[in-house]
Amino acid sequence: MYQIRIHGRGGQGVVTAAEMLSVAAFTEGHWAQAFPSFGSERTGAPVVAFARIDDKEIRLREPIQEPDVVLVQDKTLLESVDVFSGIRPDGYVLINSSLSPEEMGLGDLVARLPAGHVMTVPGTKFAIDFIGRPLPGAAMLAGFAAMTGALKLENVQAAYSERYGGKIAQANAAVAQAAYDYIIKAKAA
Repeated sequence: MYQIRIHGRGGQGVVTAAEMLSVAAFTEGHWAQAFPSFGSERTGAPVVAFARIDDKEIRLREPIQEPDVVLVQDKTLLESVDVFSGIRPDGYVLINSSLSPEEMGLGDLVARLPAGHVMTVPGTKFAIDFIGRPLPGAAMLAGFAAMTGALKLENVQAAYSERYGGKIAQANAAVAQAAYDYIIKAKAA
């Protein structure tokens, strides 16, 4: 089972990203669940969403305390929220940033997790380029797919297509493709 925790800020599409992750997993024949954890948050406030993917029915319903994967949609949260809390020793971390993990001062985390398990992707840049808005969800999910192999890129794209259709789906598909290619290239380097 993959247990995924997504951190971001209100208005960045964190809850939508978790939902799209579960739709992509269902498309591939997996069991999945997604749910947010927030109160009366406002735009810009920290938000956390959770998703689980498995090949059998998921009976857990509690928030994820020991994630296999942490996706950070807003790097400013690194200064105020313990986003890496409970990460498993073989876990994956993907941060929305154009800086490398080392440039962000995350050398200890890089050393603690397996090689290639801590990466960054310029998701907001891709979103602005293709969507015109800072919504990095599709980039983060495609990056997750490229890092872990848990999902196929085309199913991430299909999830957005099913939800939005038309130009919005096409723009998100382009964002996802750019992020996927970026991570694949970074893994090969």
